[in-house]
Amino acid sequence: MISLTSPIETRAHSWSAGLKLTVLCLSTVFLYSIDNLYIEIAFLVIVITLYALPGNIFLRFGLSKLRILWPFILVVLLWHWWISELLLGTSIIIRMIAAFALANLVTMTTKLSDMIDVVHFLARPLERFGLNPRILELAIALVIRMTPVLLHKGQGLTLAWRARSRRRPGWRIILPFTLLALDDADHVAEALKARGGLTNLEKK
Repeated sequence: MISLTSPIETRAHSWSAGLKLTVLCLSTVFLYSIDNLYIEIAFLVIVITLYALPGNIFLRFGLSKLRILWPFILVVLLWHWWISELLLGTSIIIRMIAAFALANLVTMTTKLSDMIDVVHFLARPLERFGLNPRILELAIALVIRMTPVLLHKGQGLTLAWRARSRRRPGWRIILPFTLLALDDADHVAEALKARGGLTNLEKK
C-alpha cells in the first residue's frame, strides 16, 4: 500500500477499515490459491473496474501508482522467458498486479487513522507478552506515510540526472537515494525524540 488517502470521495471511503482490510486479505488468499489464468485475468479486470467506478481522475491517479511495479514485472518476465515458462510468468505478473492494485485501492479509500485503529485492535492481545501496540502502530504509520515521500524524492533524483546526462540513471542514483532516505530517517528520529520518543508512547 503506497498511496495516501485519495481526496476524491467515493462510497468506499465510508466503509469500515476493518471490513476493507478483511476483504483485502481474503481476496489475496483466494487470488493466490487458484491456478486458472482466466480467473486471474477476470480478477484483475474487476479490480481495474473498481478503480474506474469513481471516475477518470480517480482511475488515472490510482493506476499511476502501479508504475512502481514495472521493474519487478520485467524481472519476472525475463526470468520465465529464460526458463521457457512464460505462461507461469504471466500468471505471477497478473497476480502481483491485481494484489498490489487492490491493496493500493484500500489505502486510497481508507484514512490512515482508521487503519491504525484496526492495528491497535488486532495487537491489543499482544500486550500480555510485553508488546506495546502503540509502537507497532507508529511503525506502520511511518512506513505508509514515508513510502510515497521517498518515491517522490527518487523521481526527483531521476529527473535531476536526466537533466545533466543523456545516460540512463540506473544504479547511479542508488547512493544519493540511500543518503536521502537516511537523512529523512534521522529527521524523523529527532522529531520523535523531541516529543518523548518511544518511551513516551509506552507510558500512554
